[in-house]
Amino acid sequence: MNKEVITRASELINSMTEYKLGGMEGYAALSLIDDNGYPSATTFCITKADGIKWLTFNTATDRPYAERISKNNKACVCINSSAYTINLVGRAEALTDLETKKENWLPIMDNMTHWSGVDDPTLLIIRFTTERYTITFADDGSYAAGNV
Repeated sequence: MNKEVITRASELINSMTEYKLGGMEGYAALSLIDDNGYPSATTFCITKADGIKWLTFNTATDRPYAERISKNNKACVCINSSAYTINLVGRAEALTDLETKKENWLPIMDNMTHWSGVDDPTLLIIRFTTERYTITFADDGSYAAGNV
């Protein structure tokens, strides 16, 4: 059962990447540990993913995420709707190298005012790597939990 649930969740996550879906679908809540030692969640569009194994998010270097990750890289991602809950626990990395930026730059970003281009020094890529997961689908009650 775990394998089918993981496959279903992975396909769902992959379908949400690259700003493909509108509305609230395609967003994930990323929780990082703040300066006071508490979890702090922010929603991001999922830029790229390999199912439940890893996900990336694009943001800006002037936000607190890189500093939080450098102090404590433990993180959690939650993707949910009334039909499913996908909870991933793992580690985050804050990346600014050009190769990673190129891998995560999407054509739609050319029209965004956030960044001047793929080599914009303010572009920050957050890469989340899953260590364990909990997944539930409401339609059939399927459930999976375990380590990646």
